[in-house]
Amino acid sequence: MKELTYFNGEFVEPGEKCVSIDDRGYCFGDGVYEVTRVYNGRCFAFSYHQDRLYRSMREMDIPVKMPPDDLQELHEIMIEQSGITDGYIYLQITRGVSPRHHAYDRSKLEPTMLMYIRPIEEDLSKLAAGVKAISLPDERWLHVDIKTLNLIPNILAQTKAEKKFAYSAILFRDDVCTEGATSNVFAVKDGILYTHPANNLILKGITRQMIVTKVAPSLGVTVIEKACSREFIENADELFFTDTIGGVIPITKLDRKPVGNGEPGPVTMRLRDGYEKLLHEGMA
Repeated sequence: MKELTYFNGEFVEPGEKCVSIDDRGYCFGDGVYEVTRVYNGRCFAFSYHQDRLYRSMREMDIPVKMPPDDLQELHEIMIEQSGITDGYIYLQITRGVSPRHHAYDRSKLEPTMLMYIRPIEEDLSKLAAGVKAISLPDERWLHVDIKTLNLIPNILAQTKAEKKFAYSAILFRDDVCTEGATSNVFAVKDGILYTHPANNLILKGITRQMIVTKVAPSLGVTVIEKACSREFIENADELFFTDTIGGVIPITKLDRKPVGNGEPGPVTMRLRDGYEKLLHEGMA
């Protein structure tokens, strides 16, 4: 089992210096990315990641050079050649290389594509016990639905959370809960599941989509997509994060106050079990 890196059409040694100093991703964060979970030697929900990637590229006016079938095959090759069966694949596409200038000429740029596969080394089962979170203002731009490389507000928020020994931060814009610093956020009240609508203020997370469209309906859990106030979140019976690596992550404390009774809630754990089952079954 070994880490494997792909750059612009060829495999290179991990850590090899291959990105130009004039690459717009390096200079401006001018690019998009995806992180796909690899489980049991397969990409989980790959078609969802692929659709989101191509949407982000369209929104960013970055031309698509690799067709869907070729992109999927490349992911499968990386899994096969690396021998990694439990991990993740990171894919990054920037606008390309040109002398530093804010405006770009689409006709003179060739996108730069970078991928790598790495194993998951942490024990994800520990997350089932619940995590701590803090609340912070959402200071990101108004199109976080596009999965770009511009993550400075997320980085600062996540760092503040970890400095306070929290797993992550729940973000609020105008007193409304949007999402987490690195994840989506769900609340449970009276057995009903709430989460922010998938508009320009949140990233349409793949795990979020699995919960809303597959897991919750299969368990008979009602889902309401609405903007929830800080007061609603603070008084929720249960809270949890969702992300590609951790899946469903119960939140047991928010700003040092217990969520519900301070233990992972029953609805959250049913959803977590349902998502784990979906992950085990595999999904293209």
